[in-house]
Amino acid sequence: MHSSTGTSADAPRISYGQRAATVALTALAPASWGTTYIVTTELLPPGYPMFAGLVRALPAGLLALAITRVLPRGDWWWKAAVLGVLNIGGLPLLFLAAERLPGGVAATLGAAQPMLVAALAVAVLHDRPTAWRLAWAVLGVIGVGLVVLGPQARLDTVGVLAGLGHTTLMACGIVLTKRWGRPAGVGPLTLAGWQLAAGGLLLLPLTLATEGAPPHIDAGAVGGYLWLGSMGGLIAYTLWFHGIGKLPVGASAPLVVLSPLVATGIGIALGESLSLPQTLGFVLALAALLAAQLSAPALRRRPRRKARARDEPTRDEPTREGPAREEPARVGRLEGERL
Repeated sequence: MHSSTGTSADAPRISYGQRAATVALTALAPASWGTTYIVTTELLPPGYPMFAGLVRALPAGLLALAITRVLPRGDWWWKAAVLGVLNIGGLPLLFLAAERLPGGVAATLGAAQPMLVAALAVAVLHDRPTAWRLAWAVLGVIGVGLVVLGPQARLDTVGVLAGLGHTTLMACGIVLTKRWGRPAGVGPLTLAGWQLAAGGLLLLPLTLATEGAPPHIDAGAVGGYLWLGSMGGLIAYTLWFHGIGKLPVGASAPLVVLSPLVATGIGIALGESLSLPQTLGFVLALAALLAAQLSAPALRRRPRRKARARDEPTRDEPTREGPAREEPARVGRLEGERL
């Protein structure tokens, strides 16, 4: 039974201006997630990915529930729990990958998400991606790889597995969010609150059993946790779920490419420089992001000329009914001319 009416697998038709505004707002979510890497490495205490995921999710989820005062009903209890595990429960994997993988390698793994979403959408949504968007998704991953990968990139096995795990979980969450939509009268803030709370409650006992809290949390770490829980948490996921409901899945998934691009931009602002291959990769990834929001260009076809010979008689060809009446008259005119 599906109790969703607000958004479903078929995105509602919206005007070009509305779509552009929706894309811009939705893009703020992965853009804010691009700051996770610098915040994790520069502000948060190392070695506590579970605690970071917990602090990012549970307070934001409880705040959303206090604001909306709407709880799930019926089968949305287990749906919210499943989406919370997929979209939020994998956050410790993201923080673990950010700690163990240098300079945006984790972001490159996240950029592969559009291809995973495209594959899952075929099976779950029966939505076959166009060759146009699939090709640009591949080019986007190549572009991000040129930006953040290089000979000096160190690939840690645990970090790579953690990054791929988070990417896979969130890809499944995107597709199921699109599949189930939202219950009638439930907005994206409520849906985000359900999932953040569910994911946070999952992480709470795991954090207490494995890590606990860091022994020392300074002012910088407090600011980092607040940023990740607000802009990178409640606000970002609200905008993200709103966009998933409005946009086709093939248009929303490529927006995650913004995460590594924002991470790279932050590095440039801090004094890093880009080589020529990195610059080309940055331009390629940005072009792929923009192209995925457009429809494939229509191929111009030469108009066919209708075969009039089969549809209507020509000037020199008699009609089907004409020969019996017109032919004797023509013979008579010819004989008169001879005389």
